[in-house]
Amino acid sequence: MDRNVVLRGERELTERAWRLFLAREEFACAATDMKTWALPGARELILAGRARTAPGLATYKLYNPAALADEESERELIRLAGAGVRVRICTTPLPHETIIVDRRTAILAGPPEQGVREYTVVRSPSVVKGVVSLFWATWETSADLADYRRERPPALSEESRHILRLLGGGLKDEAAARQLGMSLRTYRRRVAEILTLLDAGSRFQAGLRAQEFGLLG
Repeated sequence: MDRNVVLRGERELTERAWRLFLAREEFACAATDMKTWALPGARELILAGRARTAPGLATYKLYNPAALADEESERELIRLAGAGVRVRICTTPLPHETIIVDRRTAILAGPPEQGVREYTVVRSPSVVKGVVSLFWATWETSADLADYRRERPPALSEESRHILRLLGGGLKDEAAARQLGMSLRTYRRRVAEILTLLDAGSRFQAGLRAQEFGLLG
């Protein structure tokens, strides 16, 4: 590929540049939310390639608060952080979605136009250096995921709030599962997910955290 090239749409990016996502030392990503870089057909190739070539890869992900707008996304961020990915939240709107691979290649996503996005693949060293500098300057002024989450309530679904109320009422798991129309196993999994979202080590602690955030009303 040329040093800098513009690709139109996810299909062209996937077909021509997916190998550029295969970092060997460092992978950094800045995005508004968790859905920005969902590349159909490329995710499996990228993940498989990373597993083969970069077992010790240092990964940094920087998101706007929109990445915590729903329960599923927040659980995924917690999972990533637990797996060793360094995650921070930037409250200043990120002007571009950006990926930086080994500080040698930058992939910049433009805004959607008629449902299609353009992706600029940058390999010019001076330009990549500028993108890298901007990323790390923003990273340093952003909050660690755990610190950011500690100061705000999780975006619980109505079902999760209902489960919290049942827990607060002392209903046994079997009865609560029947009331919700789910299996006991599913109910207990959902309880465990809620405890994770509330950073609670027990159901009692989850109740205290829920009251603190006003989630039981």
